[in-house]
Amino acid sequence: MINDTLKALSQQLADKAVSGEELATAYLDRIEALNPALNAFITLDRDKTLAEARAADARRARGEAGPLTGVPLAHKDIFCQQGWKTSCGSRMLDNFISPYDANVVERCKAAGMVTLGRTNMDEFAMGSSNENSWYGPVKNPWDPAAIPGGSSGGSAAAVAARMTPVATATDTGGSIRQPASHCGVTGLKPTYGVVSRYGMVAFASSLDQGGMLAQTAEDCALMLNVMAGFDRRDSTSVERPAEDYARDLQRPLAGLRVGLPREYFADGLSADVAQAVDAAIAELKKLGAQPVEIGLPNTELSIPSYYVIAPAEASSNLSRYDGVRYGHRAADYGDLIDMYEKTRAEGFGAEVKRRIMVGTYVLSHGYYDAYYIKAQKIRRLIANDFTAAFGLCDVILGPVAPTAAFNIGEKSSDPVEMYLSDIYTLSVNLAGLPGMSVPAGFSANGRPIGLQLIGNYFDEARLLNVAHQFQLATGWHRQAPKL
Repeated sequence: MINDTLKALSQQLADKAVSGEELATAYLDRIEALNPALNAFITLDRDKTLAEARAADARRARGEAGPLTGVPLAHKDIFCQQGWKTSCGSRMLDNFISPYDANVVERCKAAGMVTLGRTNMDEFAMGSSNENSWYGPVKNPWDPAAIPGGSSGGSAAAVAARMTPVATATDTGGSIRQPASHCGVTGLKPTYGVVSRYGMVAFASSLDQGGMLAQTAEDCALMLNVMAGFDRRDSTSVERPAEDYARDLQRPLAGLRVGLPREYFADGLSADVAQAVDAAIAELKKLGAQPVEIGLPNTELSIPSYYVIAPAEASSNLSRYDGVRYGHRAADYGDLIDMYEKTRAEGFGAEVKRRIMVGTYVLSHGYYDAYYIKAQKIRRLIANDFTAAFGLCDVILGPVAPTAAFNIGEKSSDPVEMYLSDIYTLSVNLAGLPGMSVPAGFSANGRPIGLQLIGNYFDEARLLNVAHQFQLATGWHRQAPKL
């Protein structure tokens, strides 16, 4: 049962082979056994979880169940959830109990899904390794010495360790795809605007997008059917007709044009990752896909562009945390300014402070045009590269990260080296495109490697189709760490 997919669990609930309460209890027991070592969850509340499970069972008994009613999930601790602590992995919000639900949480509740708990994350989603959390680093279930990836590392580790069948997550520059790759699970970042950002605590508003981490592409499709939809409370939410994202899963890949960006296979890519990606390309060719060489010439500019735009937006968004209305407040201060300074000095971690300072600098008088405006112009060039590429191919394929997961502490003293690990994922967020990571192999030291798939705008159904067909032909996604 613990290793079952969402589809299998849904069927078991429908067949009354198991109840929602029994299912939730089994996962809670596993979380309590494994979380002390992995640190994937920040907040648990068995009573609340079992109450939700019993309500889901009652809903099924009345004949009012949907496909995922009674199925457990975990929420990344960045989605506001009424009555639960929403900390964003930060001391600043360690005492914040949300008075309302994020749109994503509302939709999962409406579907009858059961909350198991809140997963650990890099503070305010700022990080690539999940070492920036106030609650300590998350451990990779495949190797506790390794990082799980960030910022959604808690969600990825929880799914990999089978502590939950699915978890919500967010992706600002690769924070779904990179931990999915490092933990050997499947992750989907939808097109910007497909999933509402209402109640999703903001890091960089023009880049943040909600998504999910699960075992399979089919599970991601089922979850996207729940999570996607227009929301009037989010001005960036896209108003478009509802669709079934699982509709094309069984479609053959014959004739599919797969773009291979030459920039993704240059210096810096490890031999292990290159070998796994090459094997995946060969597998897709067997399924009838046709590789096409393409160019994304501005890929190398994605890092400097992102690390101007994202900190600038973070500087603005995080200005609300001042100790006045909610969250942490310094105990001893002389006046209002002193309270601001001490509260923010105590409440924010080093990486968050670093990005606030960079963002404030690039938005300051005399530097706005030199940095921020220039970065936005480069962002447009990056989007134009993808538009041209999709004239030649249907999906784009490449690595998620240059290497498999590195060791905890290995790059924490060098922020620039850490930022470089996002080279293949940042441009997707800058362009607002959908992207996925699917398990594709293991490194020489047994750490998972993911394959990145990038689609055109609103083409999630095709991405999920390619990922599903690849998973039908391979078994990487069925492997789980021995815990």
